[in-house]
Amino acid sequence: MSTARPPEGAHAGAREGEGSRIDASTLYDVRVAINYRYGSRVPFAKHVLRIDPENDARQEVLEASMVVEPAPSERWPEIDQFGNRTVMLALDSPHDRLEVRLGARIRVHAIEPCADSPAWESIRDAVPAMTGLSARAPAHFVFPCRMTIADADLVDYVMPSFAPGRPILDAAADLGRRIHADFRYAPGSTTVSTTALEFMRGRAGVCQDFAHLMIAGMRAIGLPIAYVSGLLRTVPPPGSARLEGADAMHAWVAVWGGPDIGWVGLDPTNAVFASSDHIRIGMGRAYADVAPIDGVIIAAGEHANDVAVDVVPLA
Repeated sequence: MSTARPPEGAHAGAREGEGSRIDASTLYDVRVAINYRYGSRVPFAKHVLRIDPENDARQEVLEASMVVEPAPSERWPEIDQFGNRTVMLALDSPHDRLEVRLGARIRVHAIEPCADSPAWESIRDAVPAMTGLSARAPAHFVFPCRMTIADADLVDYVMPSFAPGRPILDAAADLGRRIHADFRYAPGSTTVSTTALEFMRGRAGVCQDFAHLMIAGMRAIGLPIAYVSGLLRTVPPPGSARLEGADAMHAWVAVWGGPDIGWVGLDPTNAVFASSDHIRIGMGRAYADVAPIDGVIIAAGEHANDVAVDVVPLA
């Protein structure tokens, strides 16, 4: 079943990608496929899916449909604690596979990053007075979690980007460029449980590792920063290089620029601001908050899974 959704309208500071909207936009057809194969029949399972793209003034979901096979015995939508759309599934009949397919048509408006932003110290110093606890309040994104614990070496790595008085977005962009230059994008070199410190020692990983490292370093010096899950344009614009992380779920960060700017997306894997090439799905403290699928199954034996993504711009 397809449903058309009108834009929701973001409330101040709630959405990643704030800035000045410009006239340029890109229309995409998006496909996401998740496939599980189990080594034995599963009599019961419960899952949460987080692959439904966000819908707001910057990113309009014109239509979308999701198919789950085998058909779940129960299926219901929810909004999680960070404001992300989720779909809850329960399967109570024996099955040896699970297939989830999402199709959507999305219009993404280009955002011009803010030219000016406050000094990073003013953002840090404002944190203790933050009292808001809405879904995307900065207070949720300033403390470390298991994946983003930092040590003294990581702080020493971060600090050259944060000279006294430097604007927060300039400093964050510089850190993203340095991470891009100093670490190698190498699929298969890490797992979903690799921490920021493990990635720093190994010097190679994938987009979630680049994001976790940037998050760990900036939170260690008192700055709110969030993990963003999403998708990348598959085919680059003419004359542009293909971004690392296309054809898969992608990750970047959202930096808090203060109440007048809100959240601003930065992609350290590709050393760019998040743009109309980036389609947002969700936002959390780290990967576990926005994993595309998780849950509980009753089963024995091994299982295999894969996630396929296609983001095609329409003429």
